[in-house]
Amino acid sequence: MSSRTSVRWQRWAWRGAAIPAGAAASLVFPEAGWWWFAWIALVPTFLLVAHASDARDAAWRSWAAGVGYSLGVFHWVLGVLGPFAPFPIIASGLTWVPVGLALHFAIGRGRSARPVLGSVLSMLVVPSVWVLTEFVRSWHVFGGSWGLLGLSQWQVGTVRQLAAVGGVWALSWLLVVVNVGATISLRGDVARTARAAALVAPAVLVVATVAWGANRSLPEPDDHLRVAGVQPGRIVGPELRLTANEDLTDTLGTPAEDVDLIVWGQSSVGFDLLEDAEVRTRLEDLTTRAGTPLLVNVDDRRADGRIAKSSVLIDPDAGLVATYDKQRLVPFGEYVPFRSLFGWVDRFTEAAEEDRLPGGELTVFDVDGTAVGPLISYESTFSDLRRSLARLGPDVVVVQGASTTFQGSWAQPQQAAYEAIRAVESGRSSMLVAVSGTSAAFDPSGRLLAWFPSDRTGVIRADLPVSAVDTVYVRWGDWVPVASLLVVMAWLIALVGARRLPTGARSGDGTGSPHR
Repeated sequence: MSSRTSVRWQRWAWRGAAIPAGAAASLVFPEAGWWWFAWIALVPTFLLVAHASDARDAAWRSWAAGVGYSLGVFHWVLGVLGPFAPFPIIASGLTWVPVGLALHFAIGRGRSARPVLGSVLSMLVVPSVWVLTEFVRSWHVFGGSWGLLGLSQWQVGTVRQLAAVGGVWALSWLLVVVNVGATISLRGDVARTARAAALVAPAVLVVATVAWGANRSLPEPDDHLRVAGVQPGRIVGPELRLTANEDLTDTLGTPAEDVDLIVWGQSSVGFDLLEDAEVRTRLEDLTTRAGTPLLVNVDDRRADGRIAKSSVLIDPDAGLVATYDKQRLVPFGEYVPFRSLFGWVDRFTEAAEEDRLPGGELTVFDVDGTAVGPLISYESTFSDLRRSLARLGPDVVVVQGASTTFQGSWAQPQQAAYEAIRAVESGRSSMLVAVSGTSAAFDPSGRLLAWFPSDRTGVIRADLPVSAVDTVYVRWGDWVPVASLLVVMAWLIALVGARRLPTGARSGDGTGSPHR
């Protein structure tokens, strides 16, 4: 074997090694739940990319790591994609390429004439590129914000408070800063001063974050909303599902004791309540027996022939009083993007055979004087939607969920865990009630109030603090991605400008001659 062939095989071997390196980073999410690993999970990938022979090799290595990460994060959805499963994984891997290229070019400055400046530059640019890629792939057409690195810190009380300032983006940015710093400190070809800067700067940021989070105080709640969530489990058939929800609701008592609101999960009612008088009467009678408002979720064809998913509030005295229609639908699960081009995929996968009807706008329900903001399942994964809802002034947020397609998978505890970060971002208590789990509730600081795993059926109870806090994130929005974009643009301009300078000018001797 020639030396050139040997080098080529070695290069592909290193690229292949990036796949498990990226996959290991997915262990930071539930069910594995290695939140602590998120602080160093990217280091193996970053070291592989940093040692790439050129930009092309760096792109290959980062793409391979992205494929591994996507396989770990989204393995639970691959089964329903059928023969098309490789395509979203390949596409998701591409989102890591900008990060790899940024690392390749930026970290090289750590070996320049100004190594400390190079290290600081790397710790600004690479996290900024990472945040931008997360921001782009969080577009609802791409499947929402699953697997954002910052979501891994939902259990760490002092750290997750940072989400109140910059959303999940601030958490991701901080985690990548630490990973980049650790990468630089482990490189033997980087100056000692640069390695020291790469350790000190992230440490200062982490200490400041923890100190601020530990001392952050929220106002005492004015009241509590006592919510009972009904989780009947995976039941096939609208009549059986409706009956199971009714039976569990009756276990609360007649009237229901110590309950201000009863919530059923997504698609809990498979009948149009405006057309089916019998089912509507059953639910109104159930609400009257409980003496408590009931929030159900209707998934059925309407009189106009379209199918929609709606949160419907039923009052013991007034009957059906309010409705919210789900506006962000699951791509391929509830509609097929560009159906005229891709409609044929439903013949080979479990994609929706018919597009659901999206709702128009967010709303707030009045539950005996408490403002309740409803969201439906997939919508809970979006920071911007939660922020927009918070601006309407709800006291608490209630999410009706259903992920029965992925029963027993990582999808269910992940969706429930992410509510902790959403609660901190929005400054509102949050409760997810799922048909078949996992259901969970959190206060405005992200503290766990209740957890009901997917292998259980019954009723989950939670006292949600009524304390609406307009966080910096609610007021300022996605300022972290905007700031990241400015950092990356400035770096690219500087990079292009530096490459246009004469060699000597770039080397810094001011004479136009290279250093010897």
